[in-house]
Amino acid sequence: GWCPLSPPGAQTTQLLVEPPWRPAVLWDRVTLTCQGLGTIGATTWYRNGQRWGQQGRDHLSVTESGTYTCERPGTRLSPPVIVSDDDLVLQVPARALLEGDTVTLRCRG
Repeated sequence: GWCPLSPPGAQTTQLLVEPPWRPAVLWDRVTLTCQGLGTIGATTWYRNGQRWGQQGRDHLSVTESGTYTCERPGTRLSPPVIVSDDDLVLQVPARALLEGDTVTLRCRG
């Protein structure tokens, strides 16, 4: 069936995380990539709701823990990505998961 993920006409922005695990952890040298429509090089980054880092770049190397989002002209704010500095973390793959999927969990410390 058809399932709307956003209001009609709204463009979504995606925030990709590398390595592809959530929550991300600082000691993994995390890189975030903002993907969406709009002008290349016009990305705005936010950390904990405040403008953050080098504006305009589509990639961000994370050096501090927090909740990150991004946006591009004409698109909505991306879903958040949490970057943790915890010593022990339980991670899931950074992709859409559906009920019934087989999932590999990682307990790392």
